[in-house]
Parts: sequence; structure tokens; C-alpha cells
Amino acid sequence: MPCDLMLIAYDGSENAKRAIEYAGRFLSANRAIVLTAWEPMVRQAARLSGLSGVMQPEWVPDEEIEDVAYVDARTINTEGVRLAKLAGLNAEARTAECTTTIWNAIVECADDLDVDIIVAGTRGATGIRALLHSSVADAVLKHCHRPVLMVPPGKEPTPKAG
Repeated sequence: MPCDLMLIAYDGSENAKRAIEYAGRFLSANRAIVLTAWEPMVRQAARLSGLSGVMQPEWVPDEEIEDVAYVDARTINTEGVRLAKLAGLNAEARTAECTTTIWNAIVECADDLDVDIIVAGTRGATGIRALLHSSVADAVLKHCHRPVLMVPPGKEPTPKAG
């Protein structure tokens, strides 16, 4: 029996594409929302300048021009919806502007829509790399209170001895 609503976190990465493929293979849902979370360029610039210690310039985005991050998110999201439909899912597009973190935008959207399951790809970072870079998928798993299908990266093919 299919679930009613699935949320697929999609950022255009190979791991996100793999997550869509596995969602189509293993899950059945009446509807699948493909979500791409994005952060406005003005916030990205402020965060990066804060990390670098450089004074932030007085940059105010032009209200007449669409934010390039939003335009990019819509393009990425369109690709995700196309892939989800190819995987056999009844997919719909959705973007969410991040006000804090990507994982928080995903969890908030899942709560707002009351989804039955969240699907996300993982980077598969281990060791020191995993300690230095927080994982969106790990944070979603820790902070949401609903089932999550986490799809790890594919295994690298082993070179054949010749």
C-alpha cells in the first residue's frame, strides 16, 4: 500500500540523483514532493565574509532582478522532478528559502506538509572529513520525527588487475 506523501531532498548532486532512483525503486507514494532548499545570495555573501574575517560590503540586492541562487534552485529542482517522474513517481516541484540551515528548511517543509517519509542522499563522508563537514542528511535524521530513507553514495568500481 503506498504512502500518501513523500518528500525528496534534492540538490542536484550525484548522491541526490541516486536517492531519487532508490525512492522510485523501493517506495510507493501517491505524491512525491521534490524539494530544493536554497539560500539567498545576500545571506551567502554575509556568511562567507563573516567566515573570512573580511568586512562585509554594503550590498543590497536589486529588487528588480531575481536572486541567482533562487533561479539556480528552480533549475536544479526541475531536473529533480524530471528524474523522479522517470523513476515512476508522481512528482511535484517545491523550493524552500533557507532562513537558518538547509536541514532545517527540509524538516520544516516535511512538518508543514506532514509527509510520511523523507528521502535524502548522503555524501558518505567518514573520519576527519565527517567531523569537519556537517551532513545535511545526518541533521535531518537527528531533528525530524518521521521515517527517513538515507541513500549512501554508490561504491566506487574496483579497478581490475590486468
